[in-house]
Amino acid sequence: MATTIAKSPIRSHFPVEPVAPTLSPSTTDAPMKPLFLSHWLLLLAFSLPVFYLPGTVAGQVADLEQGRQLFESQCGSCHGPLGNGGKGANLAQPQLQRATNDQALQNIIRRGISGTEMPGSFLTPVQLGRVAPEQIPGSAGSGEALYASLDCVVCHTLGGEGGILGPRLDGIGATRSAAHIRESLMEPSASVPNGFLLLLAVTEDGRSVPGVRINEDAFSVQLRDFSNNLLSFWKDELQSLEKQWGISPMLSYEERLTREQTDDLVAYLVSLKGGS
Repeated sequence: MATTIAKSPIRSHFPVEPVAPTLSPSTTDAPMKPLFLSHWLLLLAFSLPVFYLPGTVAGQVADLEQGRQLFESQCGSCHGPLGNGGKGANLAQPQLQRATNDQALQNIIRRGISGTEMPGSFLTPVQLGRVAPEQIPGSAGSGEALYASLDCVVCHTLGGEGGILGPRLDGIGATRSAAHIRESLMEPSASVPNGFLLLLAVTEDGRSVPGVRINEDAFSVQLRDFSNNLLSFWKDELQSLEKQWGISPMLSYEERLTREQTDDLVAYLVSLKGGS
């Protein structure tokens, strides 16, 4: 029996129209191949204050707009609609840690980053746009002093010191935007990291043990309690095991900090770019 294979609908959302190529002097005698809009102009963030249109696409305003729309639909859910970060890395900064030049950035777009949430893409970038870096209010110096006076180190590691219940803060400014960090401070449960799960285990003797899941299989579960102790339980020896998805144990700083203090703390955390 013959099997009919349906064509992939991935590109059906995007019109494909030929664009006349611009040839360099070294290629004027070479056979011309049409450049199609399936090789999209991706609008990704770097440090220049205005968009840059190389000679090969000069005047192609429609391509730039289409690139912006593609970025918003394909990348904006993680990197933010303006490339200034969210769940994904903040791209609106002068230097990207993993993509130190355009070629490295193109490779990441195509192949993704192994071991992270950054997937590969079917998009083929031919040029990269640039947007202005994010402007951050507040004083990073004042924010550093404020950070030291708070209880952040109970759960977060910074510079090799602190707890390990929450995410490490080394390099947080390279992976999160100021808006995302501010939201995490004001509404911690609004931006819980993927894979983070708060548990409430109740033992056979009725003792309640809250903590963060470290590992779990069909028979056992391991969690870290709020005193940074690593605990392991057999599931058949528990009265109950409640999984609290989307909940953060971190308390909101909305009522604990003034607006100026929040600006300073955010400015300090954004300044933490980590190592190379």
